Parts: sequence; structure tokens; C-alpha cells
Amino acid sequence: MNAAVQRSRIEGEIIAPPSKSYTHRAITIAALAKKSEIVYPLLSGDTEATINAAKCLGATVEVAVEQEGQAKKILIEGTEGSPDTPEDVINAENSGTTLRFFTAVSALCEGAAVITGDASLRKRPNLPLLKALNELGSEAFSTRGDGTAPIVVKGRLTGGETVIDASISSQFISALLIACPLAAKDSYILANNLSSVPYMRMTTEVLEQAGVEVSFSRLSSSNDYSFHVEGGRSYDLRRFTVPGDFSSSSYLLAAAAITDSELKVKNLFPSAQGDSRIVGLLEEMGAKINWNKEEGVVEVNGAQSVGLKGIKVNMRENPDLVPTIAVLAAVAEGSTEITGVAHLRYKETDRLKFLTEELTKMGVQIKEKEDGLLIEGEEKLKAAKVYSHEDHRLAMALCIAALSARGETVVEEAGCANISYPSFFEDMLNLGADITIS
Repeated sequence: MNAAVQRSRIEGEIIAPPSKSYTHRAITIAALAKKSEIVYPLLSGDTEATINAAKCLGATVEVAVEQEGQAKKILIEGTEGSPDTPEDVINAENSGTTLRFFTAVSALCEGAAVITGDASLRKRPNLPLLKALNELGSEAFSTRGDGTAPIVVKGRLTGGETVIDASISSQFISALLIACPLAAKDSYILANNLSSVPYMRMTTEVLEQAGVEVSFSRLSSSNDYSFHVEGGRSYDLRRFTVPGDFSSSSYLLAAAAITDSELKVKNLFPSAQGDSRIVGLLEEMGAKINWNKEEGVVEVNGAQSVGLKGIKVNMRENPDLVPTIAVLAAVAEGSTEITGVAHLRYKETDRLKFLTEELTKMGVQIKEKEDGLLIEGEEKLKAAKVYSHEDHRLAMALCIAALSARGETVVEEAGCANISYPSFFEDMLNLGADITIS
């Protein structure tokens, strides 16, 4: 699917899409509990992969859908900590979260499990997680011997001690924190150079609602974290309400700031989501923005009279916001330097490389660095034919950039937005964006 985007403004009110990250965590933990109700979850390509993985391990999942395809709730009868040995290969599709979470959860089966995904997912690294699972009593290996899927997991997790390199992805740690409470013994995990810490905190937040607390502490001033996970536990996640997603909402908020539009986004309440930082970053860049935390409403009224301005920002803990900030920087006055995100090279694509390639086509002066980007803002972007590289965050970011370009910009393979924000184009059209889908 291609999206042809014309320069246009947006205006109105909208309810934020549900959080993909919380939905993943709630489904996975519910699959290991008894009976759970997940209210207002996100149904997307990625979370459907997690639902299917849960079914493969013996959970019964029923999705109650409202009108217009919106999920009202997911009812799950879980495996009570003893997942079945799957009858077939678990296909995580394009979802790195599903792959990592269910690699660890599969270590709770008595038999063996094989988990894989699409061509893109089969390139993503997992060696640190496999090493940790082996040290905690299971047997886990890559069929190709390089840490990439297909992955085989055999034998039941027992617990113990492990040291893990968490610089590539916090998903490794979240996966262990979900599986280890169901191991026979306690687990002690030392995570070196943990990236994207807010995602780990989201995991512990859902775990707490399921009745399990994980003790952790940061070691001195480093990014190393120590975890103590008590074994022999069980999950009781009776009801979990999924909050609005700041990652997905960042595209809406940025679109309003870029096009000097008025927009109100509802259902954005405070939570452990690190990407709520988008509100402060937009304000720092010169947007007129207000967050009413009690009512869960973020309101944007374009940019200040001087327009957007460049900033210097370390985004180690908020890598999913980088495409959004890169697009804002592209139209801001002055330079923007984004640092601390070398791990962005291990997402669905090498996002630093491809953001550079695609924004360059639109006339942006952008330089790819080892751990970030250096961007010189342009007063006007030029229309171009750009490619999403089948990366959902690049697709949405490029569509937002196109709203400020003169002429028609075509974003090729934009349908991948479905992976995290299925109603993105519908929402943008309802807000007045000039987008034609073909």
C-alpha cells in the first residue's frame, strides 16, 4: 500500500490508540495466569502475533470486538504457569517483542518449542537472551548458530544466576522478568548497559498488577541493573486496562506542531511509558502544548510565533521517538543532535541509516552518526517518493514529514503502519490530512 500525501493541516479531537507495549505484556502474563480480562487492548499486526503465540502454548483467547473493529476486551484462560508444549512452530511474524517474550516463556514448557518470524525478524539478534536462558537451566539455541531465529528452546527453566548484555534491547530483560517468577528457584539477573529502561518498568508495573513484585536496583551511576526474582510464584492478572499509547500519539502531536494546527488527544494519562517524554520535547522545540494529566488530555496549538527550533537530546531511553523527533528537526530552525541510540540499528530496520536516506530525498541535511543523527532544519521540505522499508515507525514519520512539503509525497509500502497503529490513516483522514491510499 502506498500513501500519497499533500501539504495540509489537521484539526480536531481524537482518542489515543491503546498502548502496544502494555498490550503485549498483559497478553503474555495473562497467558500464564488463570483467568484474565484485558480491557481496551490494541489489536495490530504485532499484538495479533502475541495472541497467536499465547494460543500455541495452550491459552484460550477470546477477543470481544466493538463496532469499527475496535477491541473492547480480550478474555484469556491461561495455563496457570504450565504452558503446553506447542504442536507447531510459533510464528512471531514481525514482532520482536513476541519473539523475545515467548522465547523465554517457552522455557517453561516440559518439551521443546521452535519460534521464528518473517524475513526481517529472522535478522534480529537474540544471543544475550539465549545465553541467559541456558544459564538459568533451560536449553536455548539458534538453529543458525548466530542468535537469530529460528530459535529452539528445550527443557524447563529452573532459576539461578545470570549476567546479560542488555545494550541491544530491554526486551531481553522483560522476557526474563516474565518467565523467571514461574521457575522453581529464585533468579538473580545482572543486566549490563540496560537500554530503554522505561520499557522494563512497564513490565514490572504489569507484573505487580498480576501479584508479583520484582526487586531491582541501579548500580551506582552506570546503566547496569541488578534484579532479584523470587521463584515458585503464580500470576493473578484478573483485569488490566490498557492506557493510551504515547509512541503512536507522538505522530499525531508532531503533525499538529509541524502544520501549525490545533489538536486535542485524549486518554493520555501518566504511566510508566517513557515515550510520554514527547510532550516535554515538543515544548522544548517550541510547540504550544499542554498536558492535563488529571483528565489525560494533551492539547497542541501549533508552534510558537518563532516556530520550531532544534535541540540537542540523548534518546537512549526513548528510541521509538527518534523517527518523530527527526521529522520535527527536519522543519525546525537550526540544528538538532540526537545521541544515545546506537541500538536503533537493531529494530525492524537500521532506523538511523534509513531515516537518513529517506529524509535526504526530501531535501533535509541529515548526517548519520554511530549512535544518532545530526539534522539541519529546512524551512521547506520538498516532495519526493520515499520508502518505508516496511518499518511501521518510518512509514508514519515520513507521512508526517510529507504534510509540510510542497507538492505530493508518495510513501511506498506505508501499510506497515498496521503493525503498531492500525487506524493511523483513518485517524489522519478524519483529522483533515490530505492523504490518498492506493
